[in-house]
Order: sequence, then structure tokens, then C-alpha cells
Amino acid sequence: MTGTPNNEPTLTNVIEKLNKLSTDVDKLSTHVDKLSTHVEKFNDRFTNYQQATQWVVQLAFTLIASATITIIITAVLRK
Repeated sequence: MTGTPNNEPTLTNVIEKLNKLSTDVDKLSTHVDKLSTHVEKFNDRFTNYQQATQWVVQLAFTLIASATITIIITAVLRK
């Protein structure tokens, strides 16, 4: 009769695996916290970029409108 190895997990094996899982969860939690911080920074930067873009567009339209009005007034006054 050949001896078959006992593949049943022991309480020590289960505890070791639970400790490893706990460590993995802690590491994952740390990564999630870092990711949350990066997402917040990105959202702040994106908001700033969006506001700056709106200001540039408004400035461009204001300059175009001012130039158009200046050309029209100049053309009317020359006649």
C-alpha cells in the first residue's frame, strides 16, 4: 500500500492564508487611497483647464465682436 499525502488544509495553513489575504487587502486599500488622491488631483486640473478654455473662448468672441463693430463704425463714419 502506498502512502498518499494528506491534502487536507490544516488550521495553520488556513490562518496563514487568511493572514496573506489580509495583507493583500491592506495593500489594495492603500492603492485605492492613492488612486482616489490622483483622481481628485486630475478632477481639479480638469476643472481648471475647462474654466481656462471657457475664458479663452469668451475672450476670442469678445475680440471678434469688438473688431467687427470697429470696422462697421469706421466704414459708416467715412461715408
